[in-house]
Amino acid sequence: MTKEVADLTLEGLVHDLNNVFQTIGETAELLGSDPNWAKTALTLLRSVDRGQRIVRSILETNRSGAELAPIIEGSIQFSKDYLECVHGPKLEFRQLVDPGFRVQGHAAAWERVLVNLFVNAAEAGAHSVQVEAHGSEIVVSDDGPGITPELLPRIFQPHVSTKSMLSGVGLYVVQSIVEQSGGSVTAENGSAGGALFRIRV
Repeated sequence: MTKEVADLTLEGLVHDLNNVFQTIGETAELLGSDPNWAKTALTLLRSVDRGQRIVRSILETNRSGAELAPIIEGSIQFSKDYLECVHGPKLEFRQLVDPGFRVQGHAAAWERVLVNLFVNAAEAGAHSVQVEAHGSEIVVSDDGPGITPELLPRIFQPHVSTKSMLSGVGLYVVQSIVEQSGGSVTAENGSAGGALFRIRV
């Protein structure tokens, strides 16, 4: 397959996905007219918005970067929506982020990184997550049980998981996106317990 054909195929896929999102969005707006479904409608609309941003990031090659604070806010909201929809545990969040902290790459890609880390923490049994960003480093830590010594060396490999919901690909996605953005990510157990992911950007 030539690059030209591949680009056209990708554009066609993006076009079809946008049609799907439009249909879901219009359905959500109809649901929103009923007070009994208003909350569900808002959740659907936020999910549609996130999906459209991910699709746009596939085509965009902008490397100027994005501010981290809005990315964190969007990731927290989507994670809460998702966990509520699947009847998962509730998470509390704390942020300690330097003003103006930026990351290279597309905002939607970084949102995928954070959402995967947040949902992974919830599935592992955490009740709270802290996000810190200082200098050139982002640290995501939780108060869960931590990572077992047997799993730690293989934590970013695909299909390595103690859970079933993400089929063991969530942390593999995290590493792939971070490295594509020119960074690196490592996992460890925090000094006070829980898992800790250190992203260098």
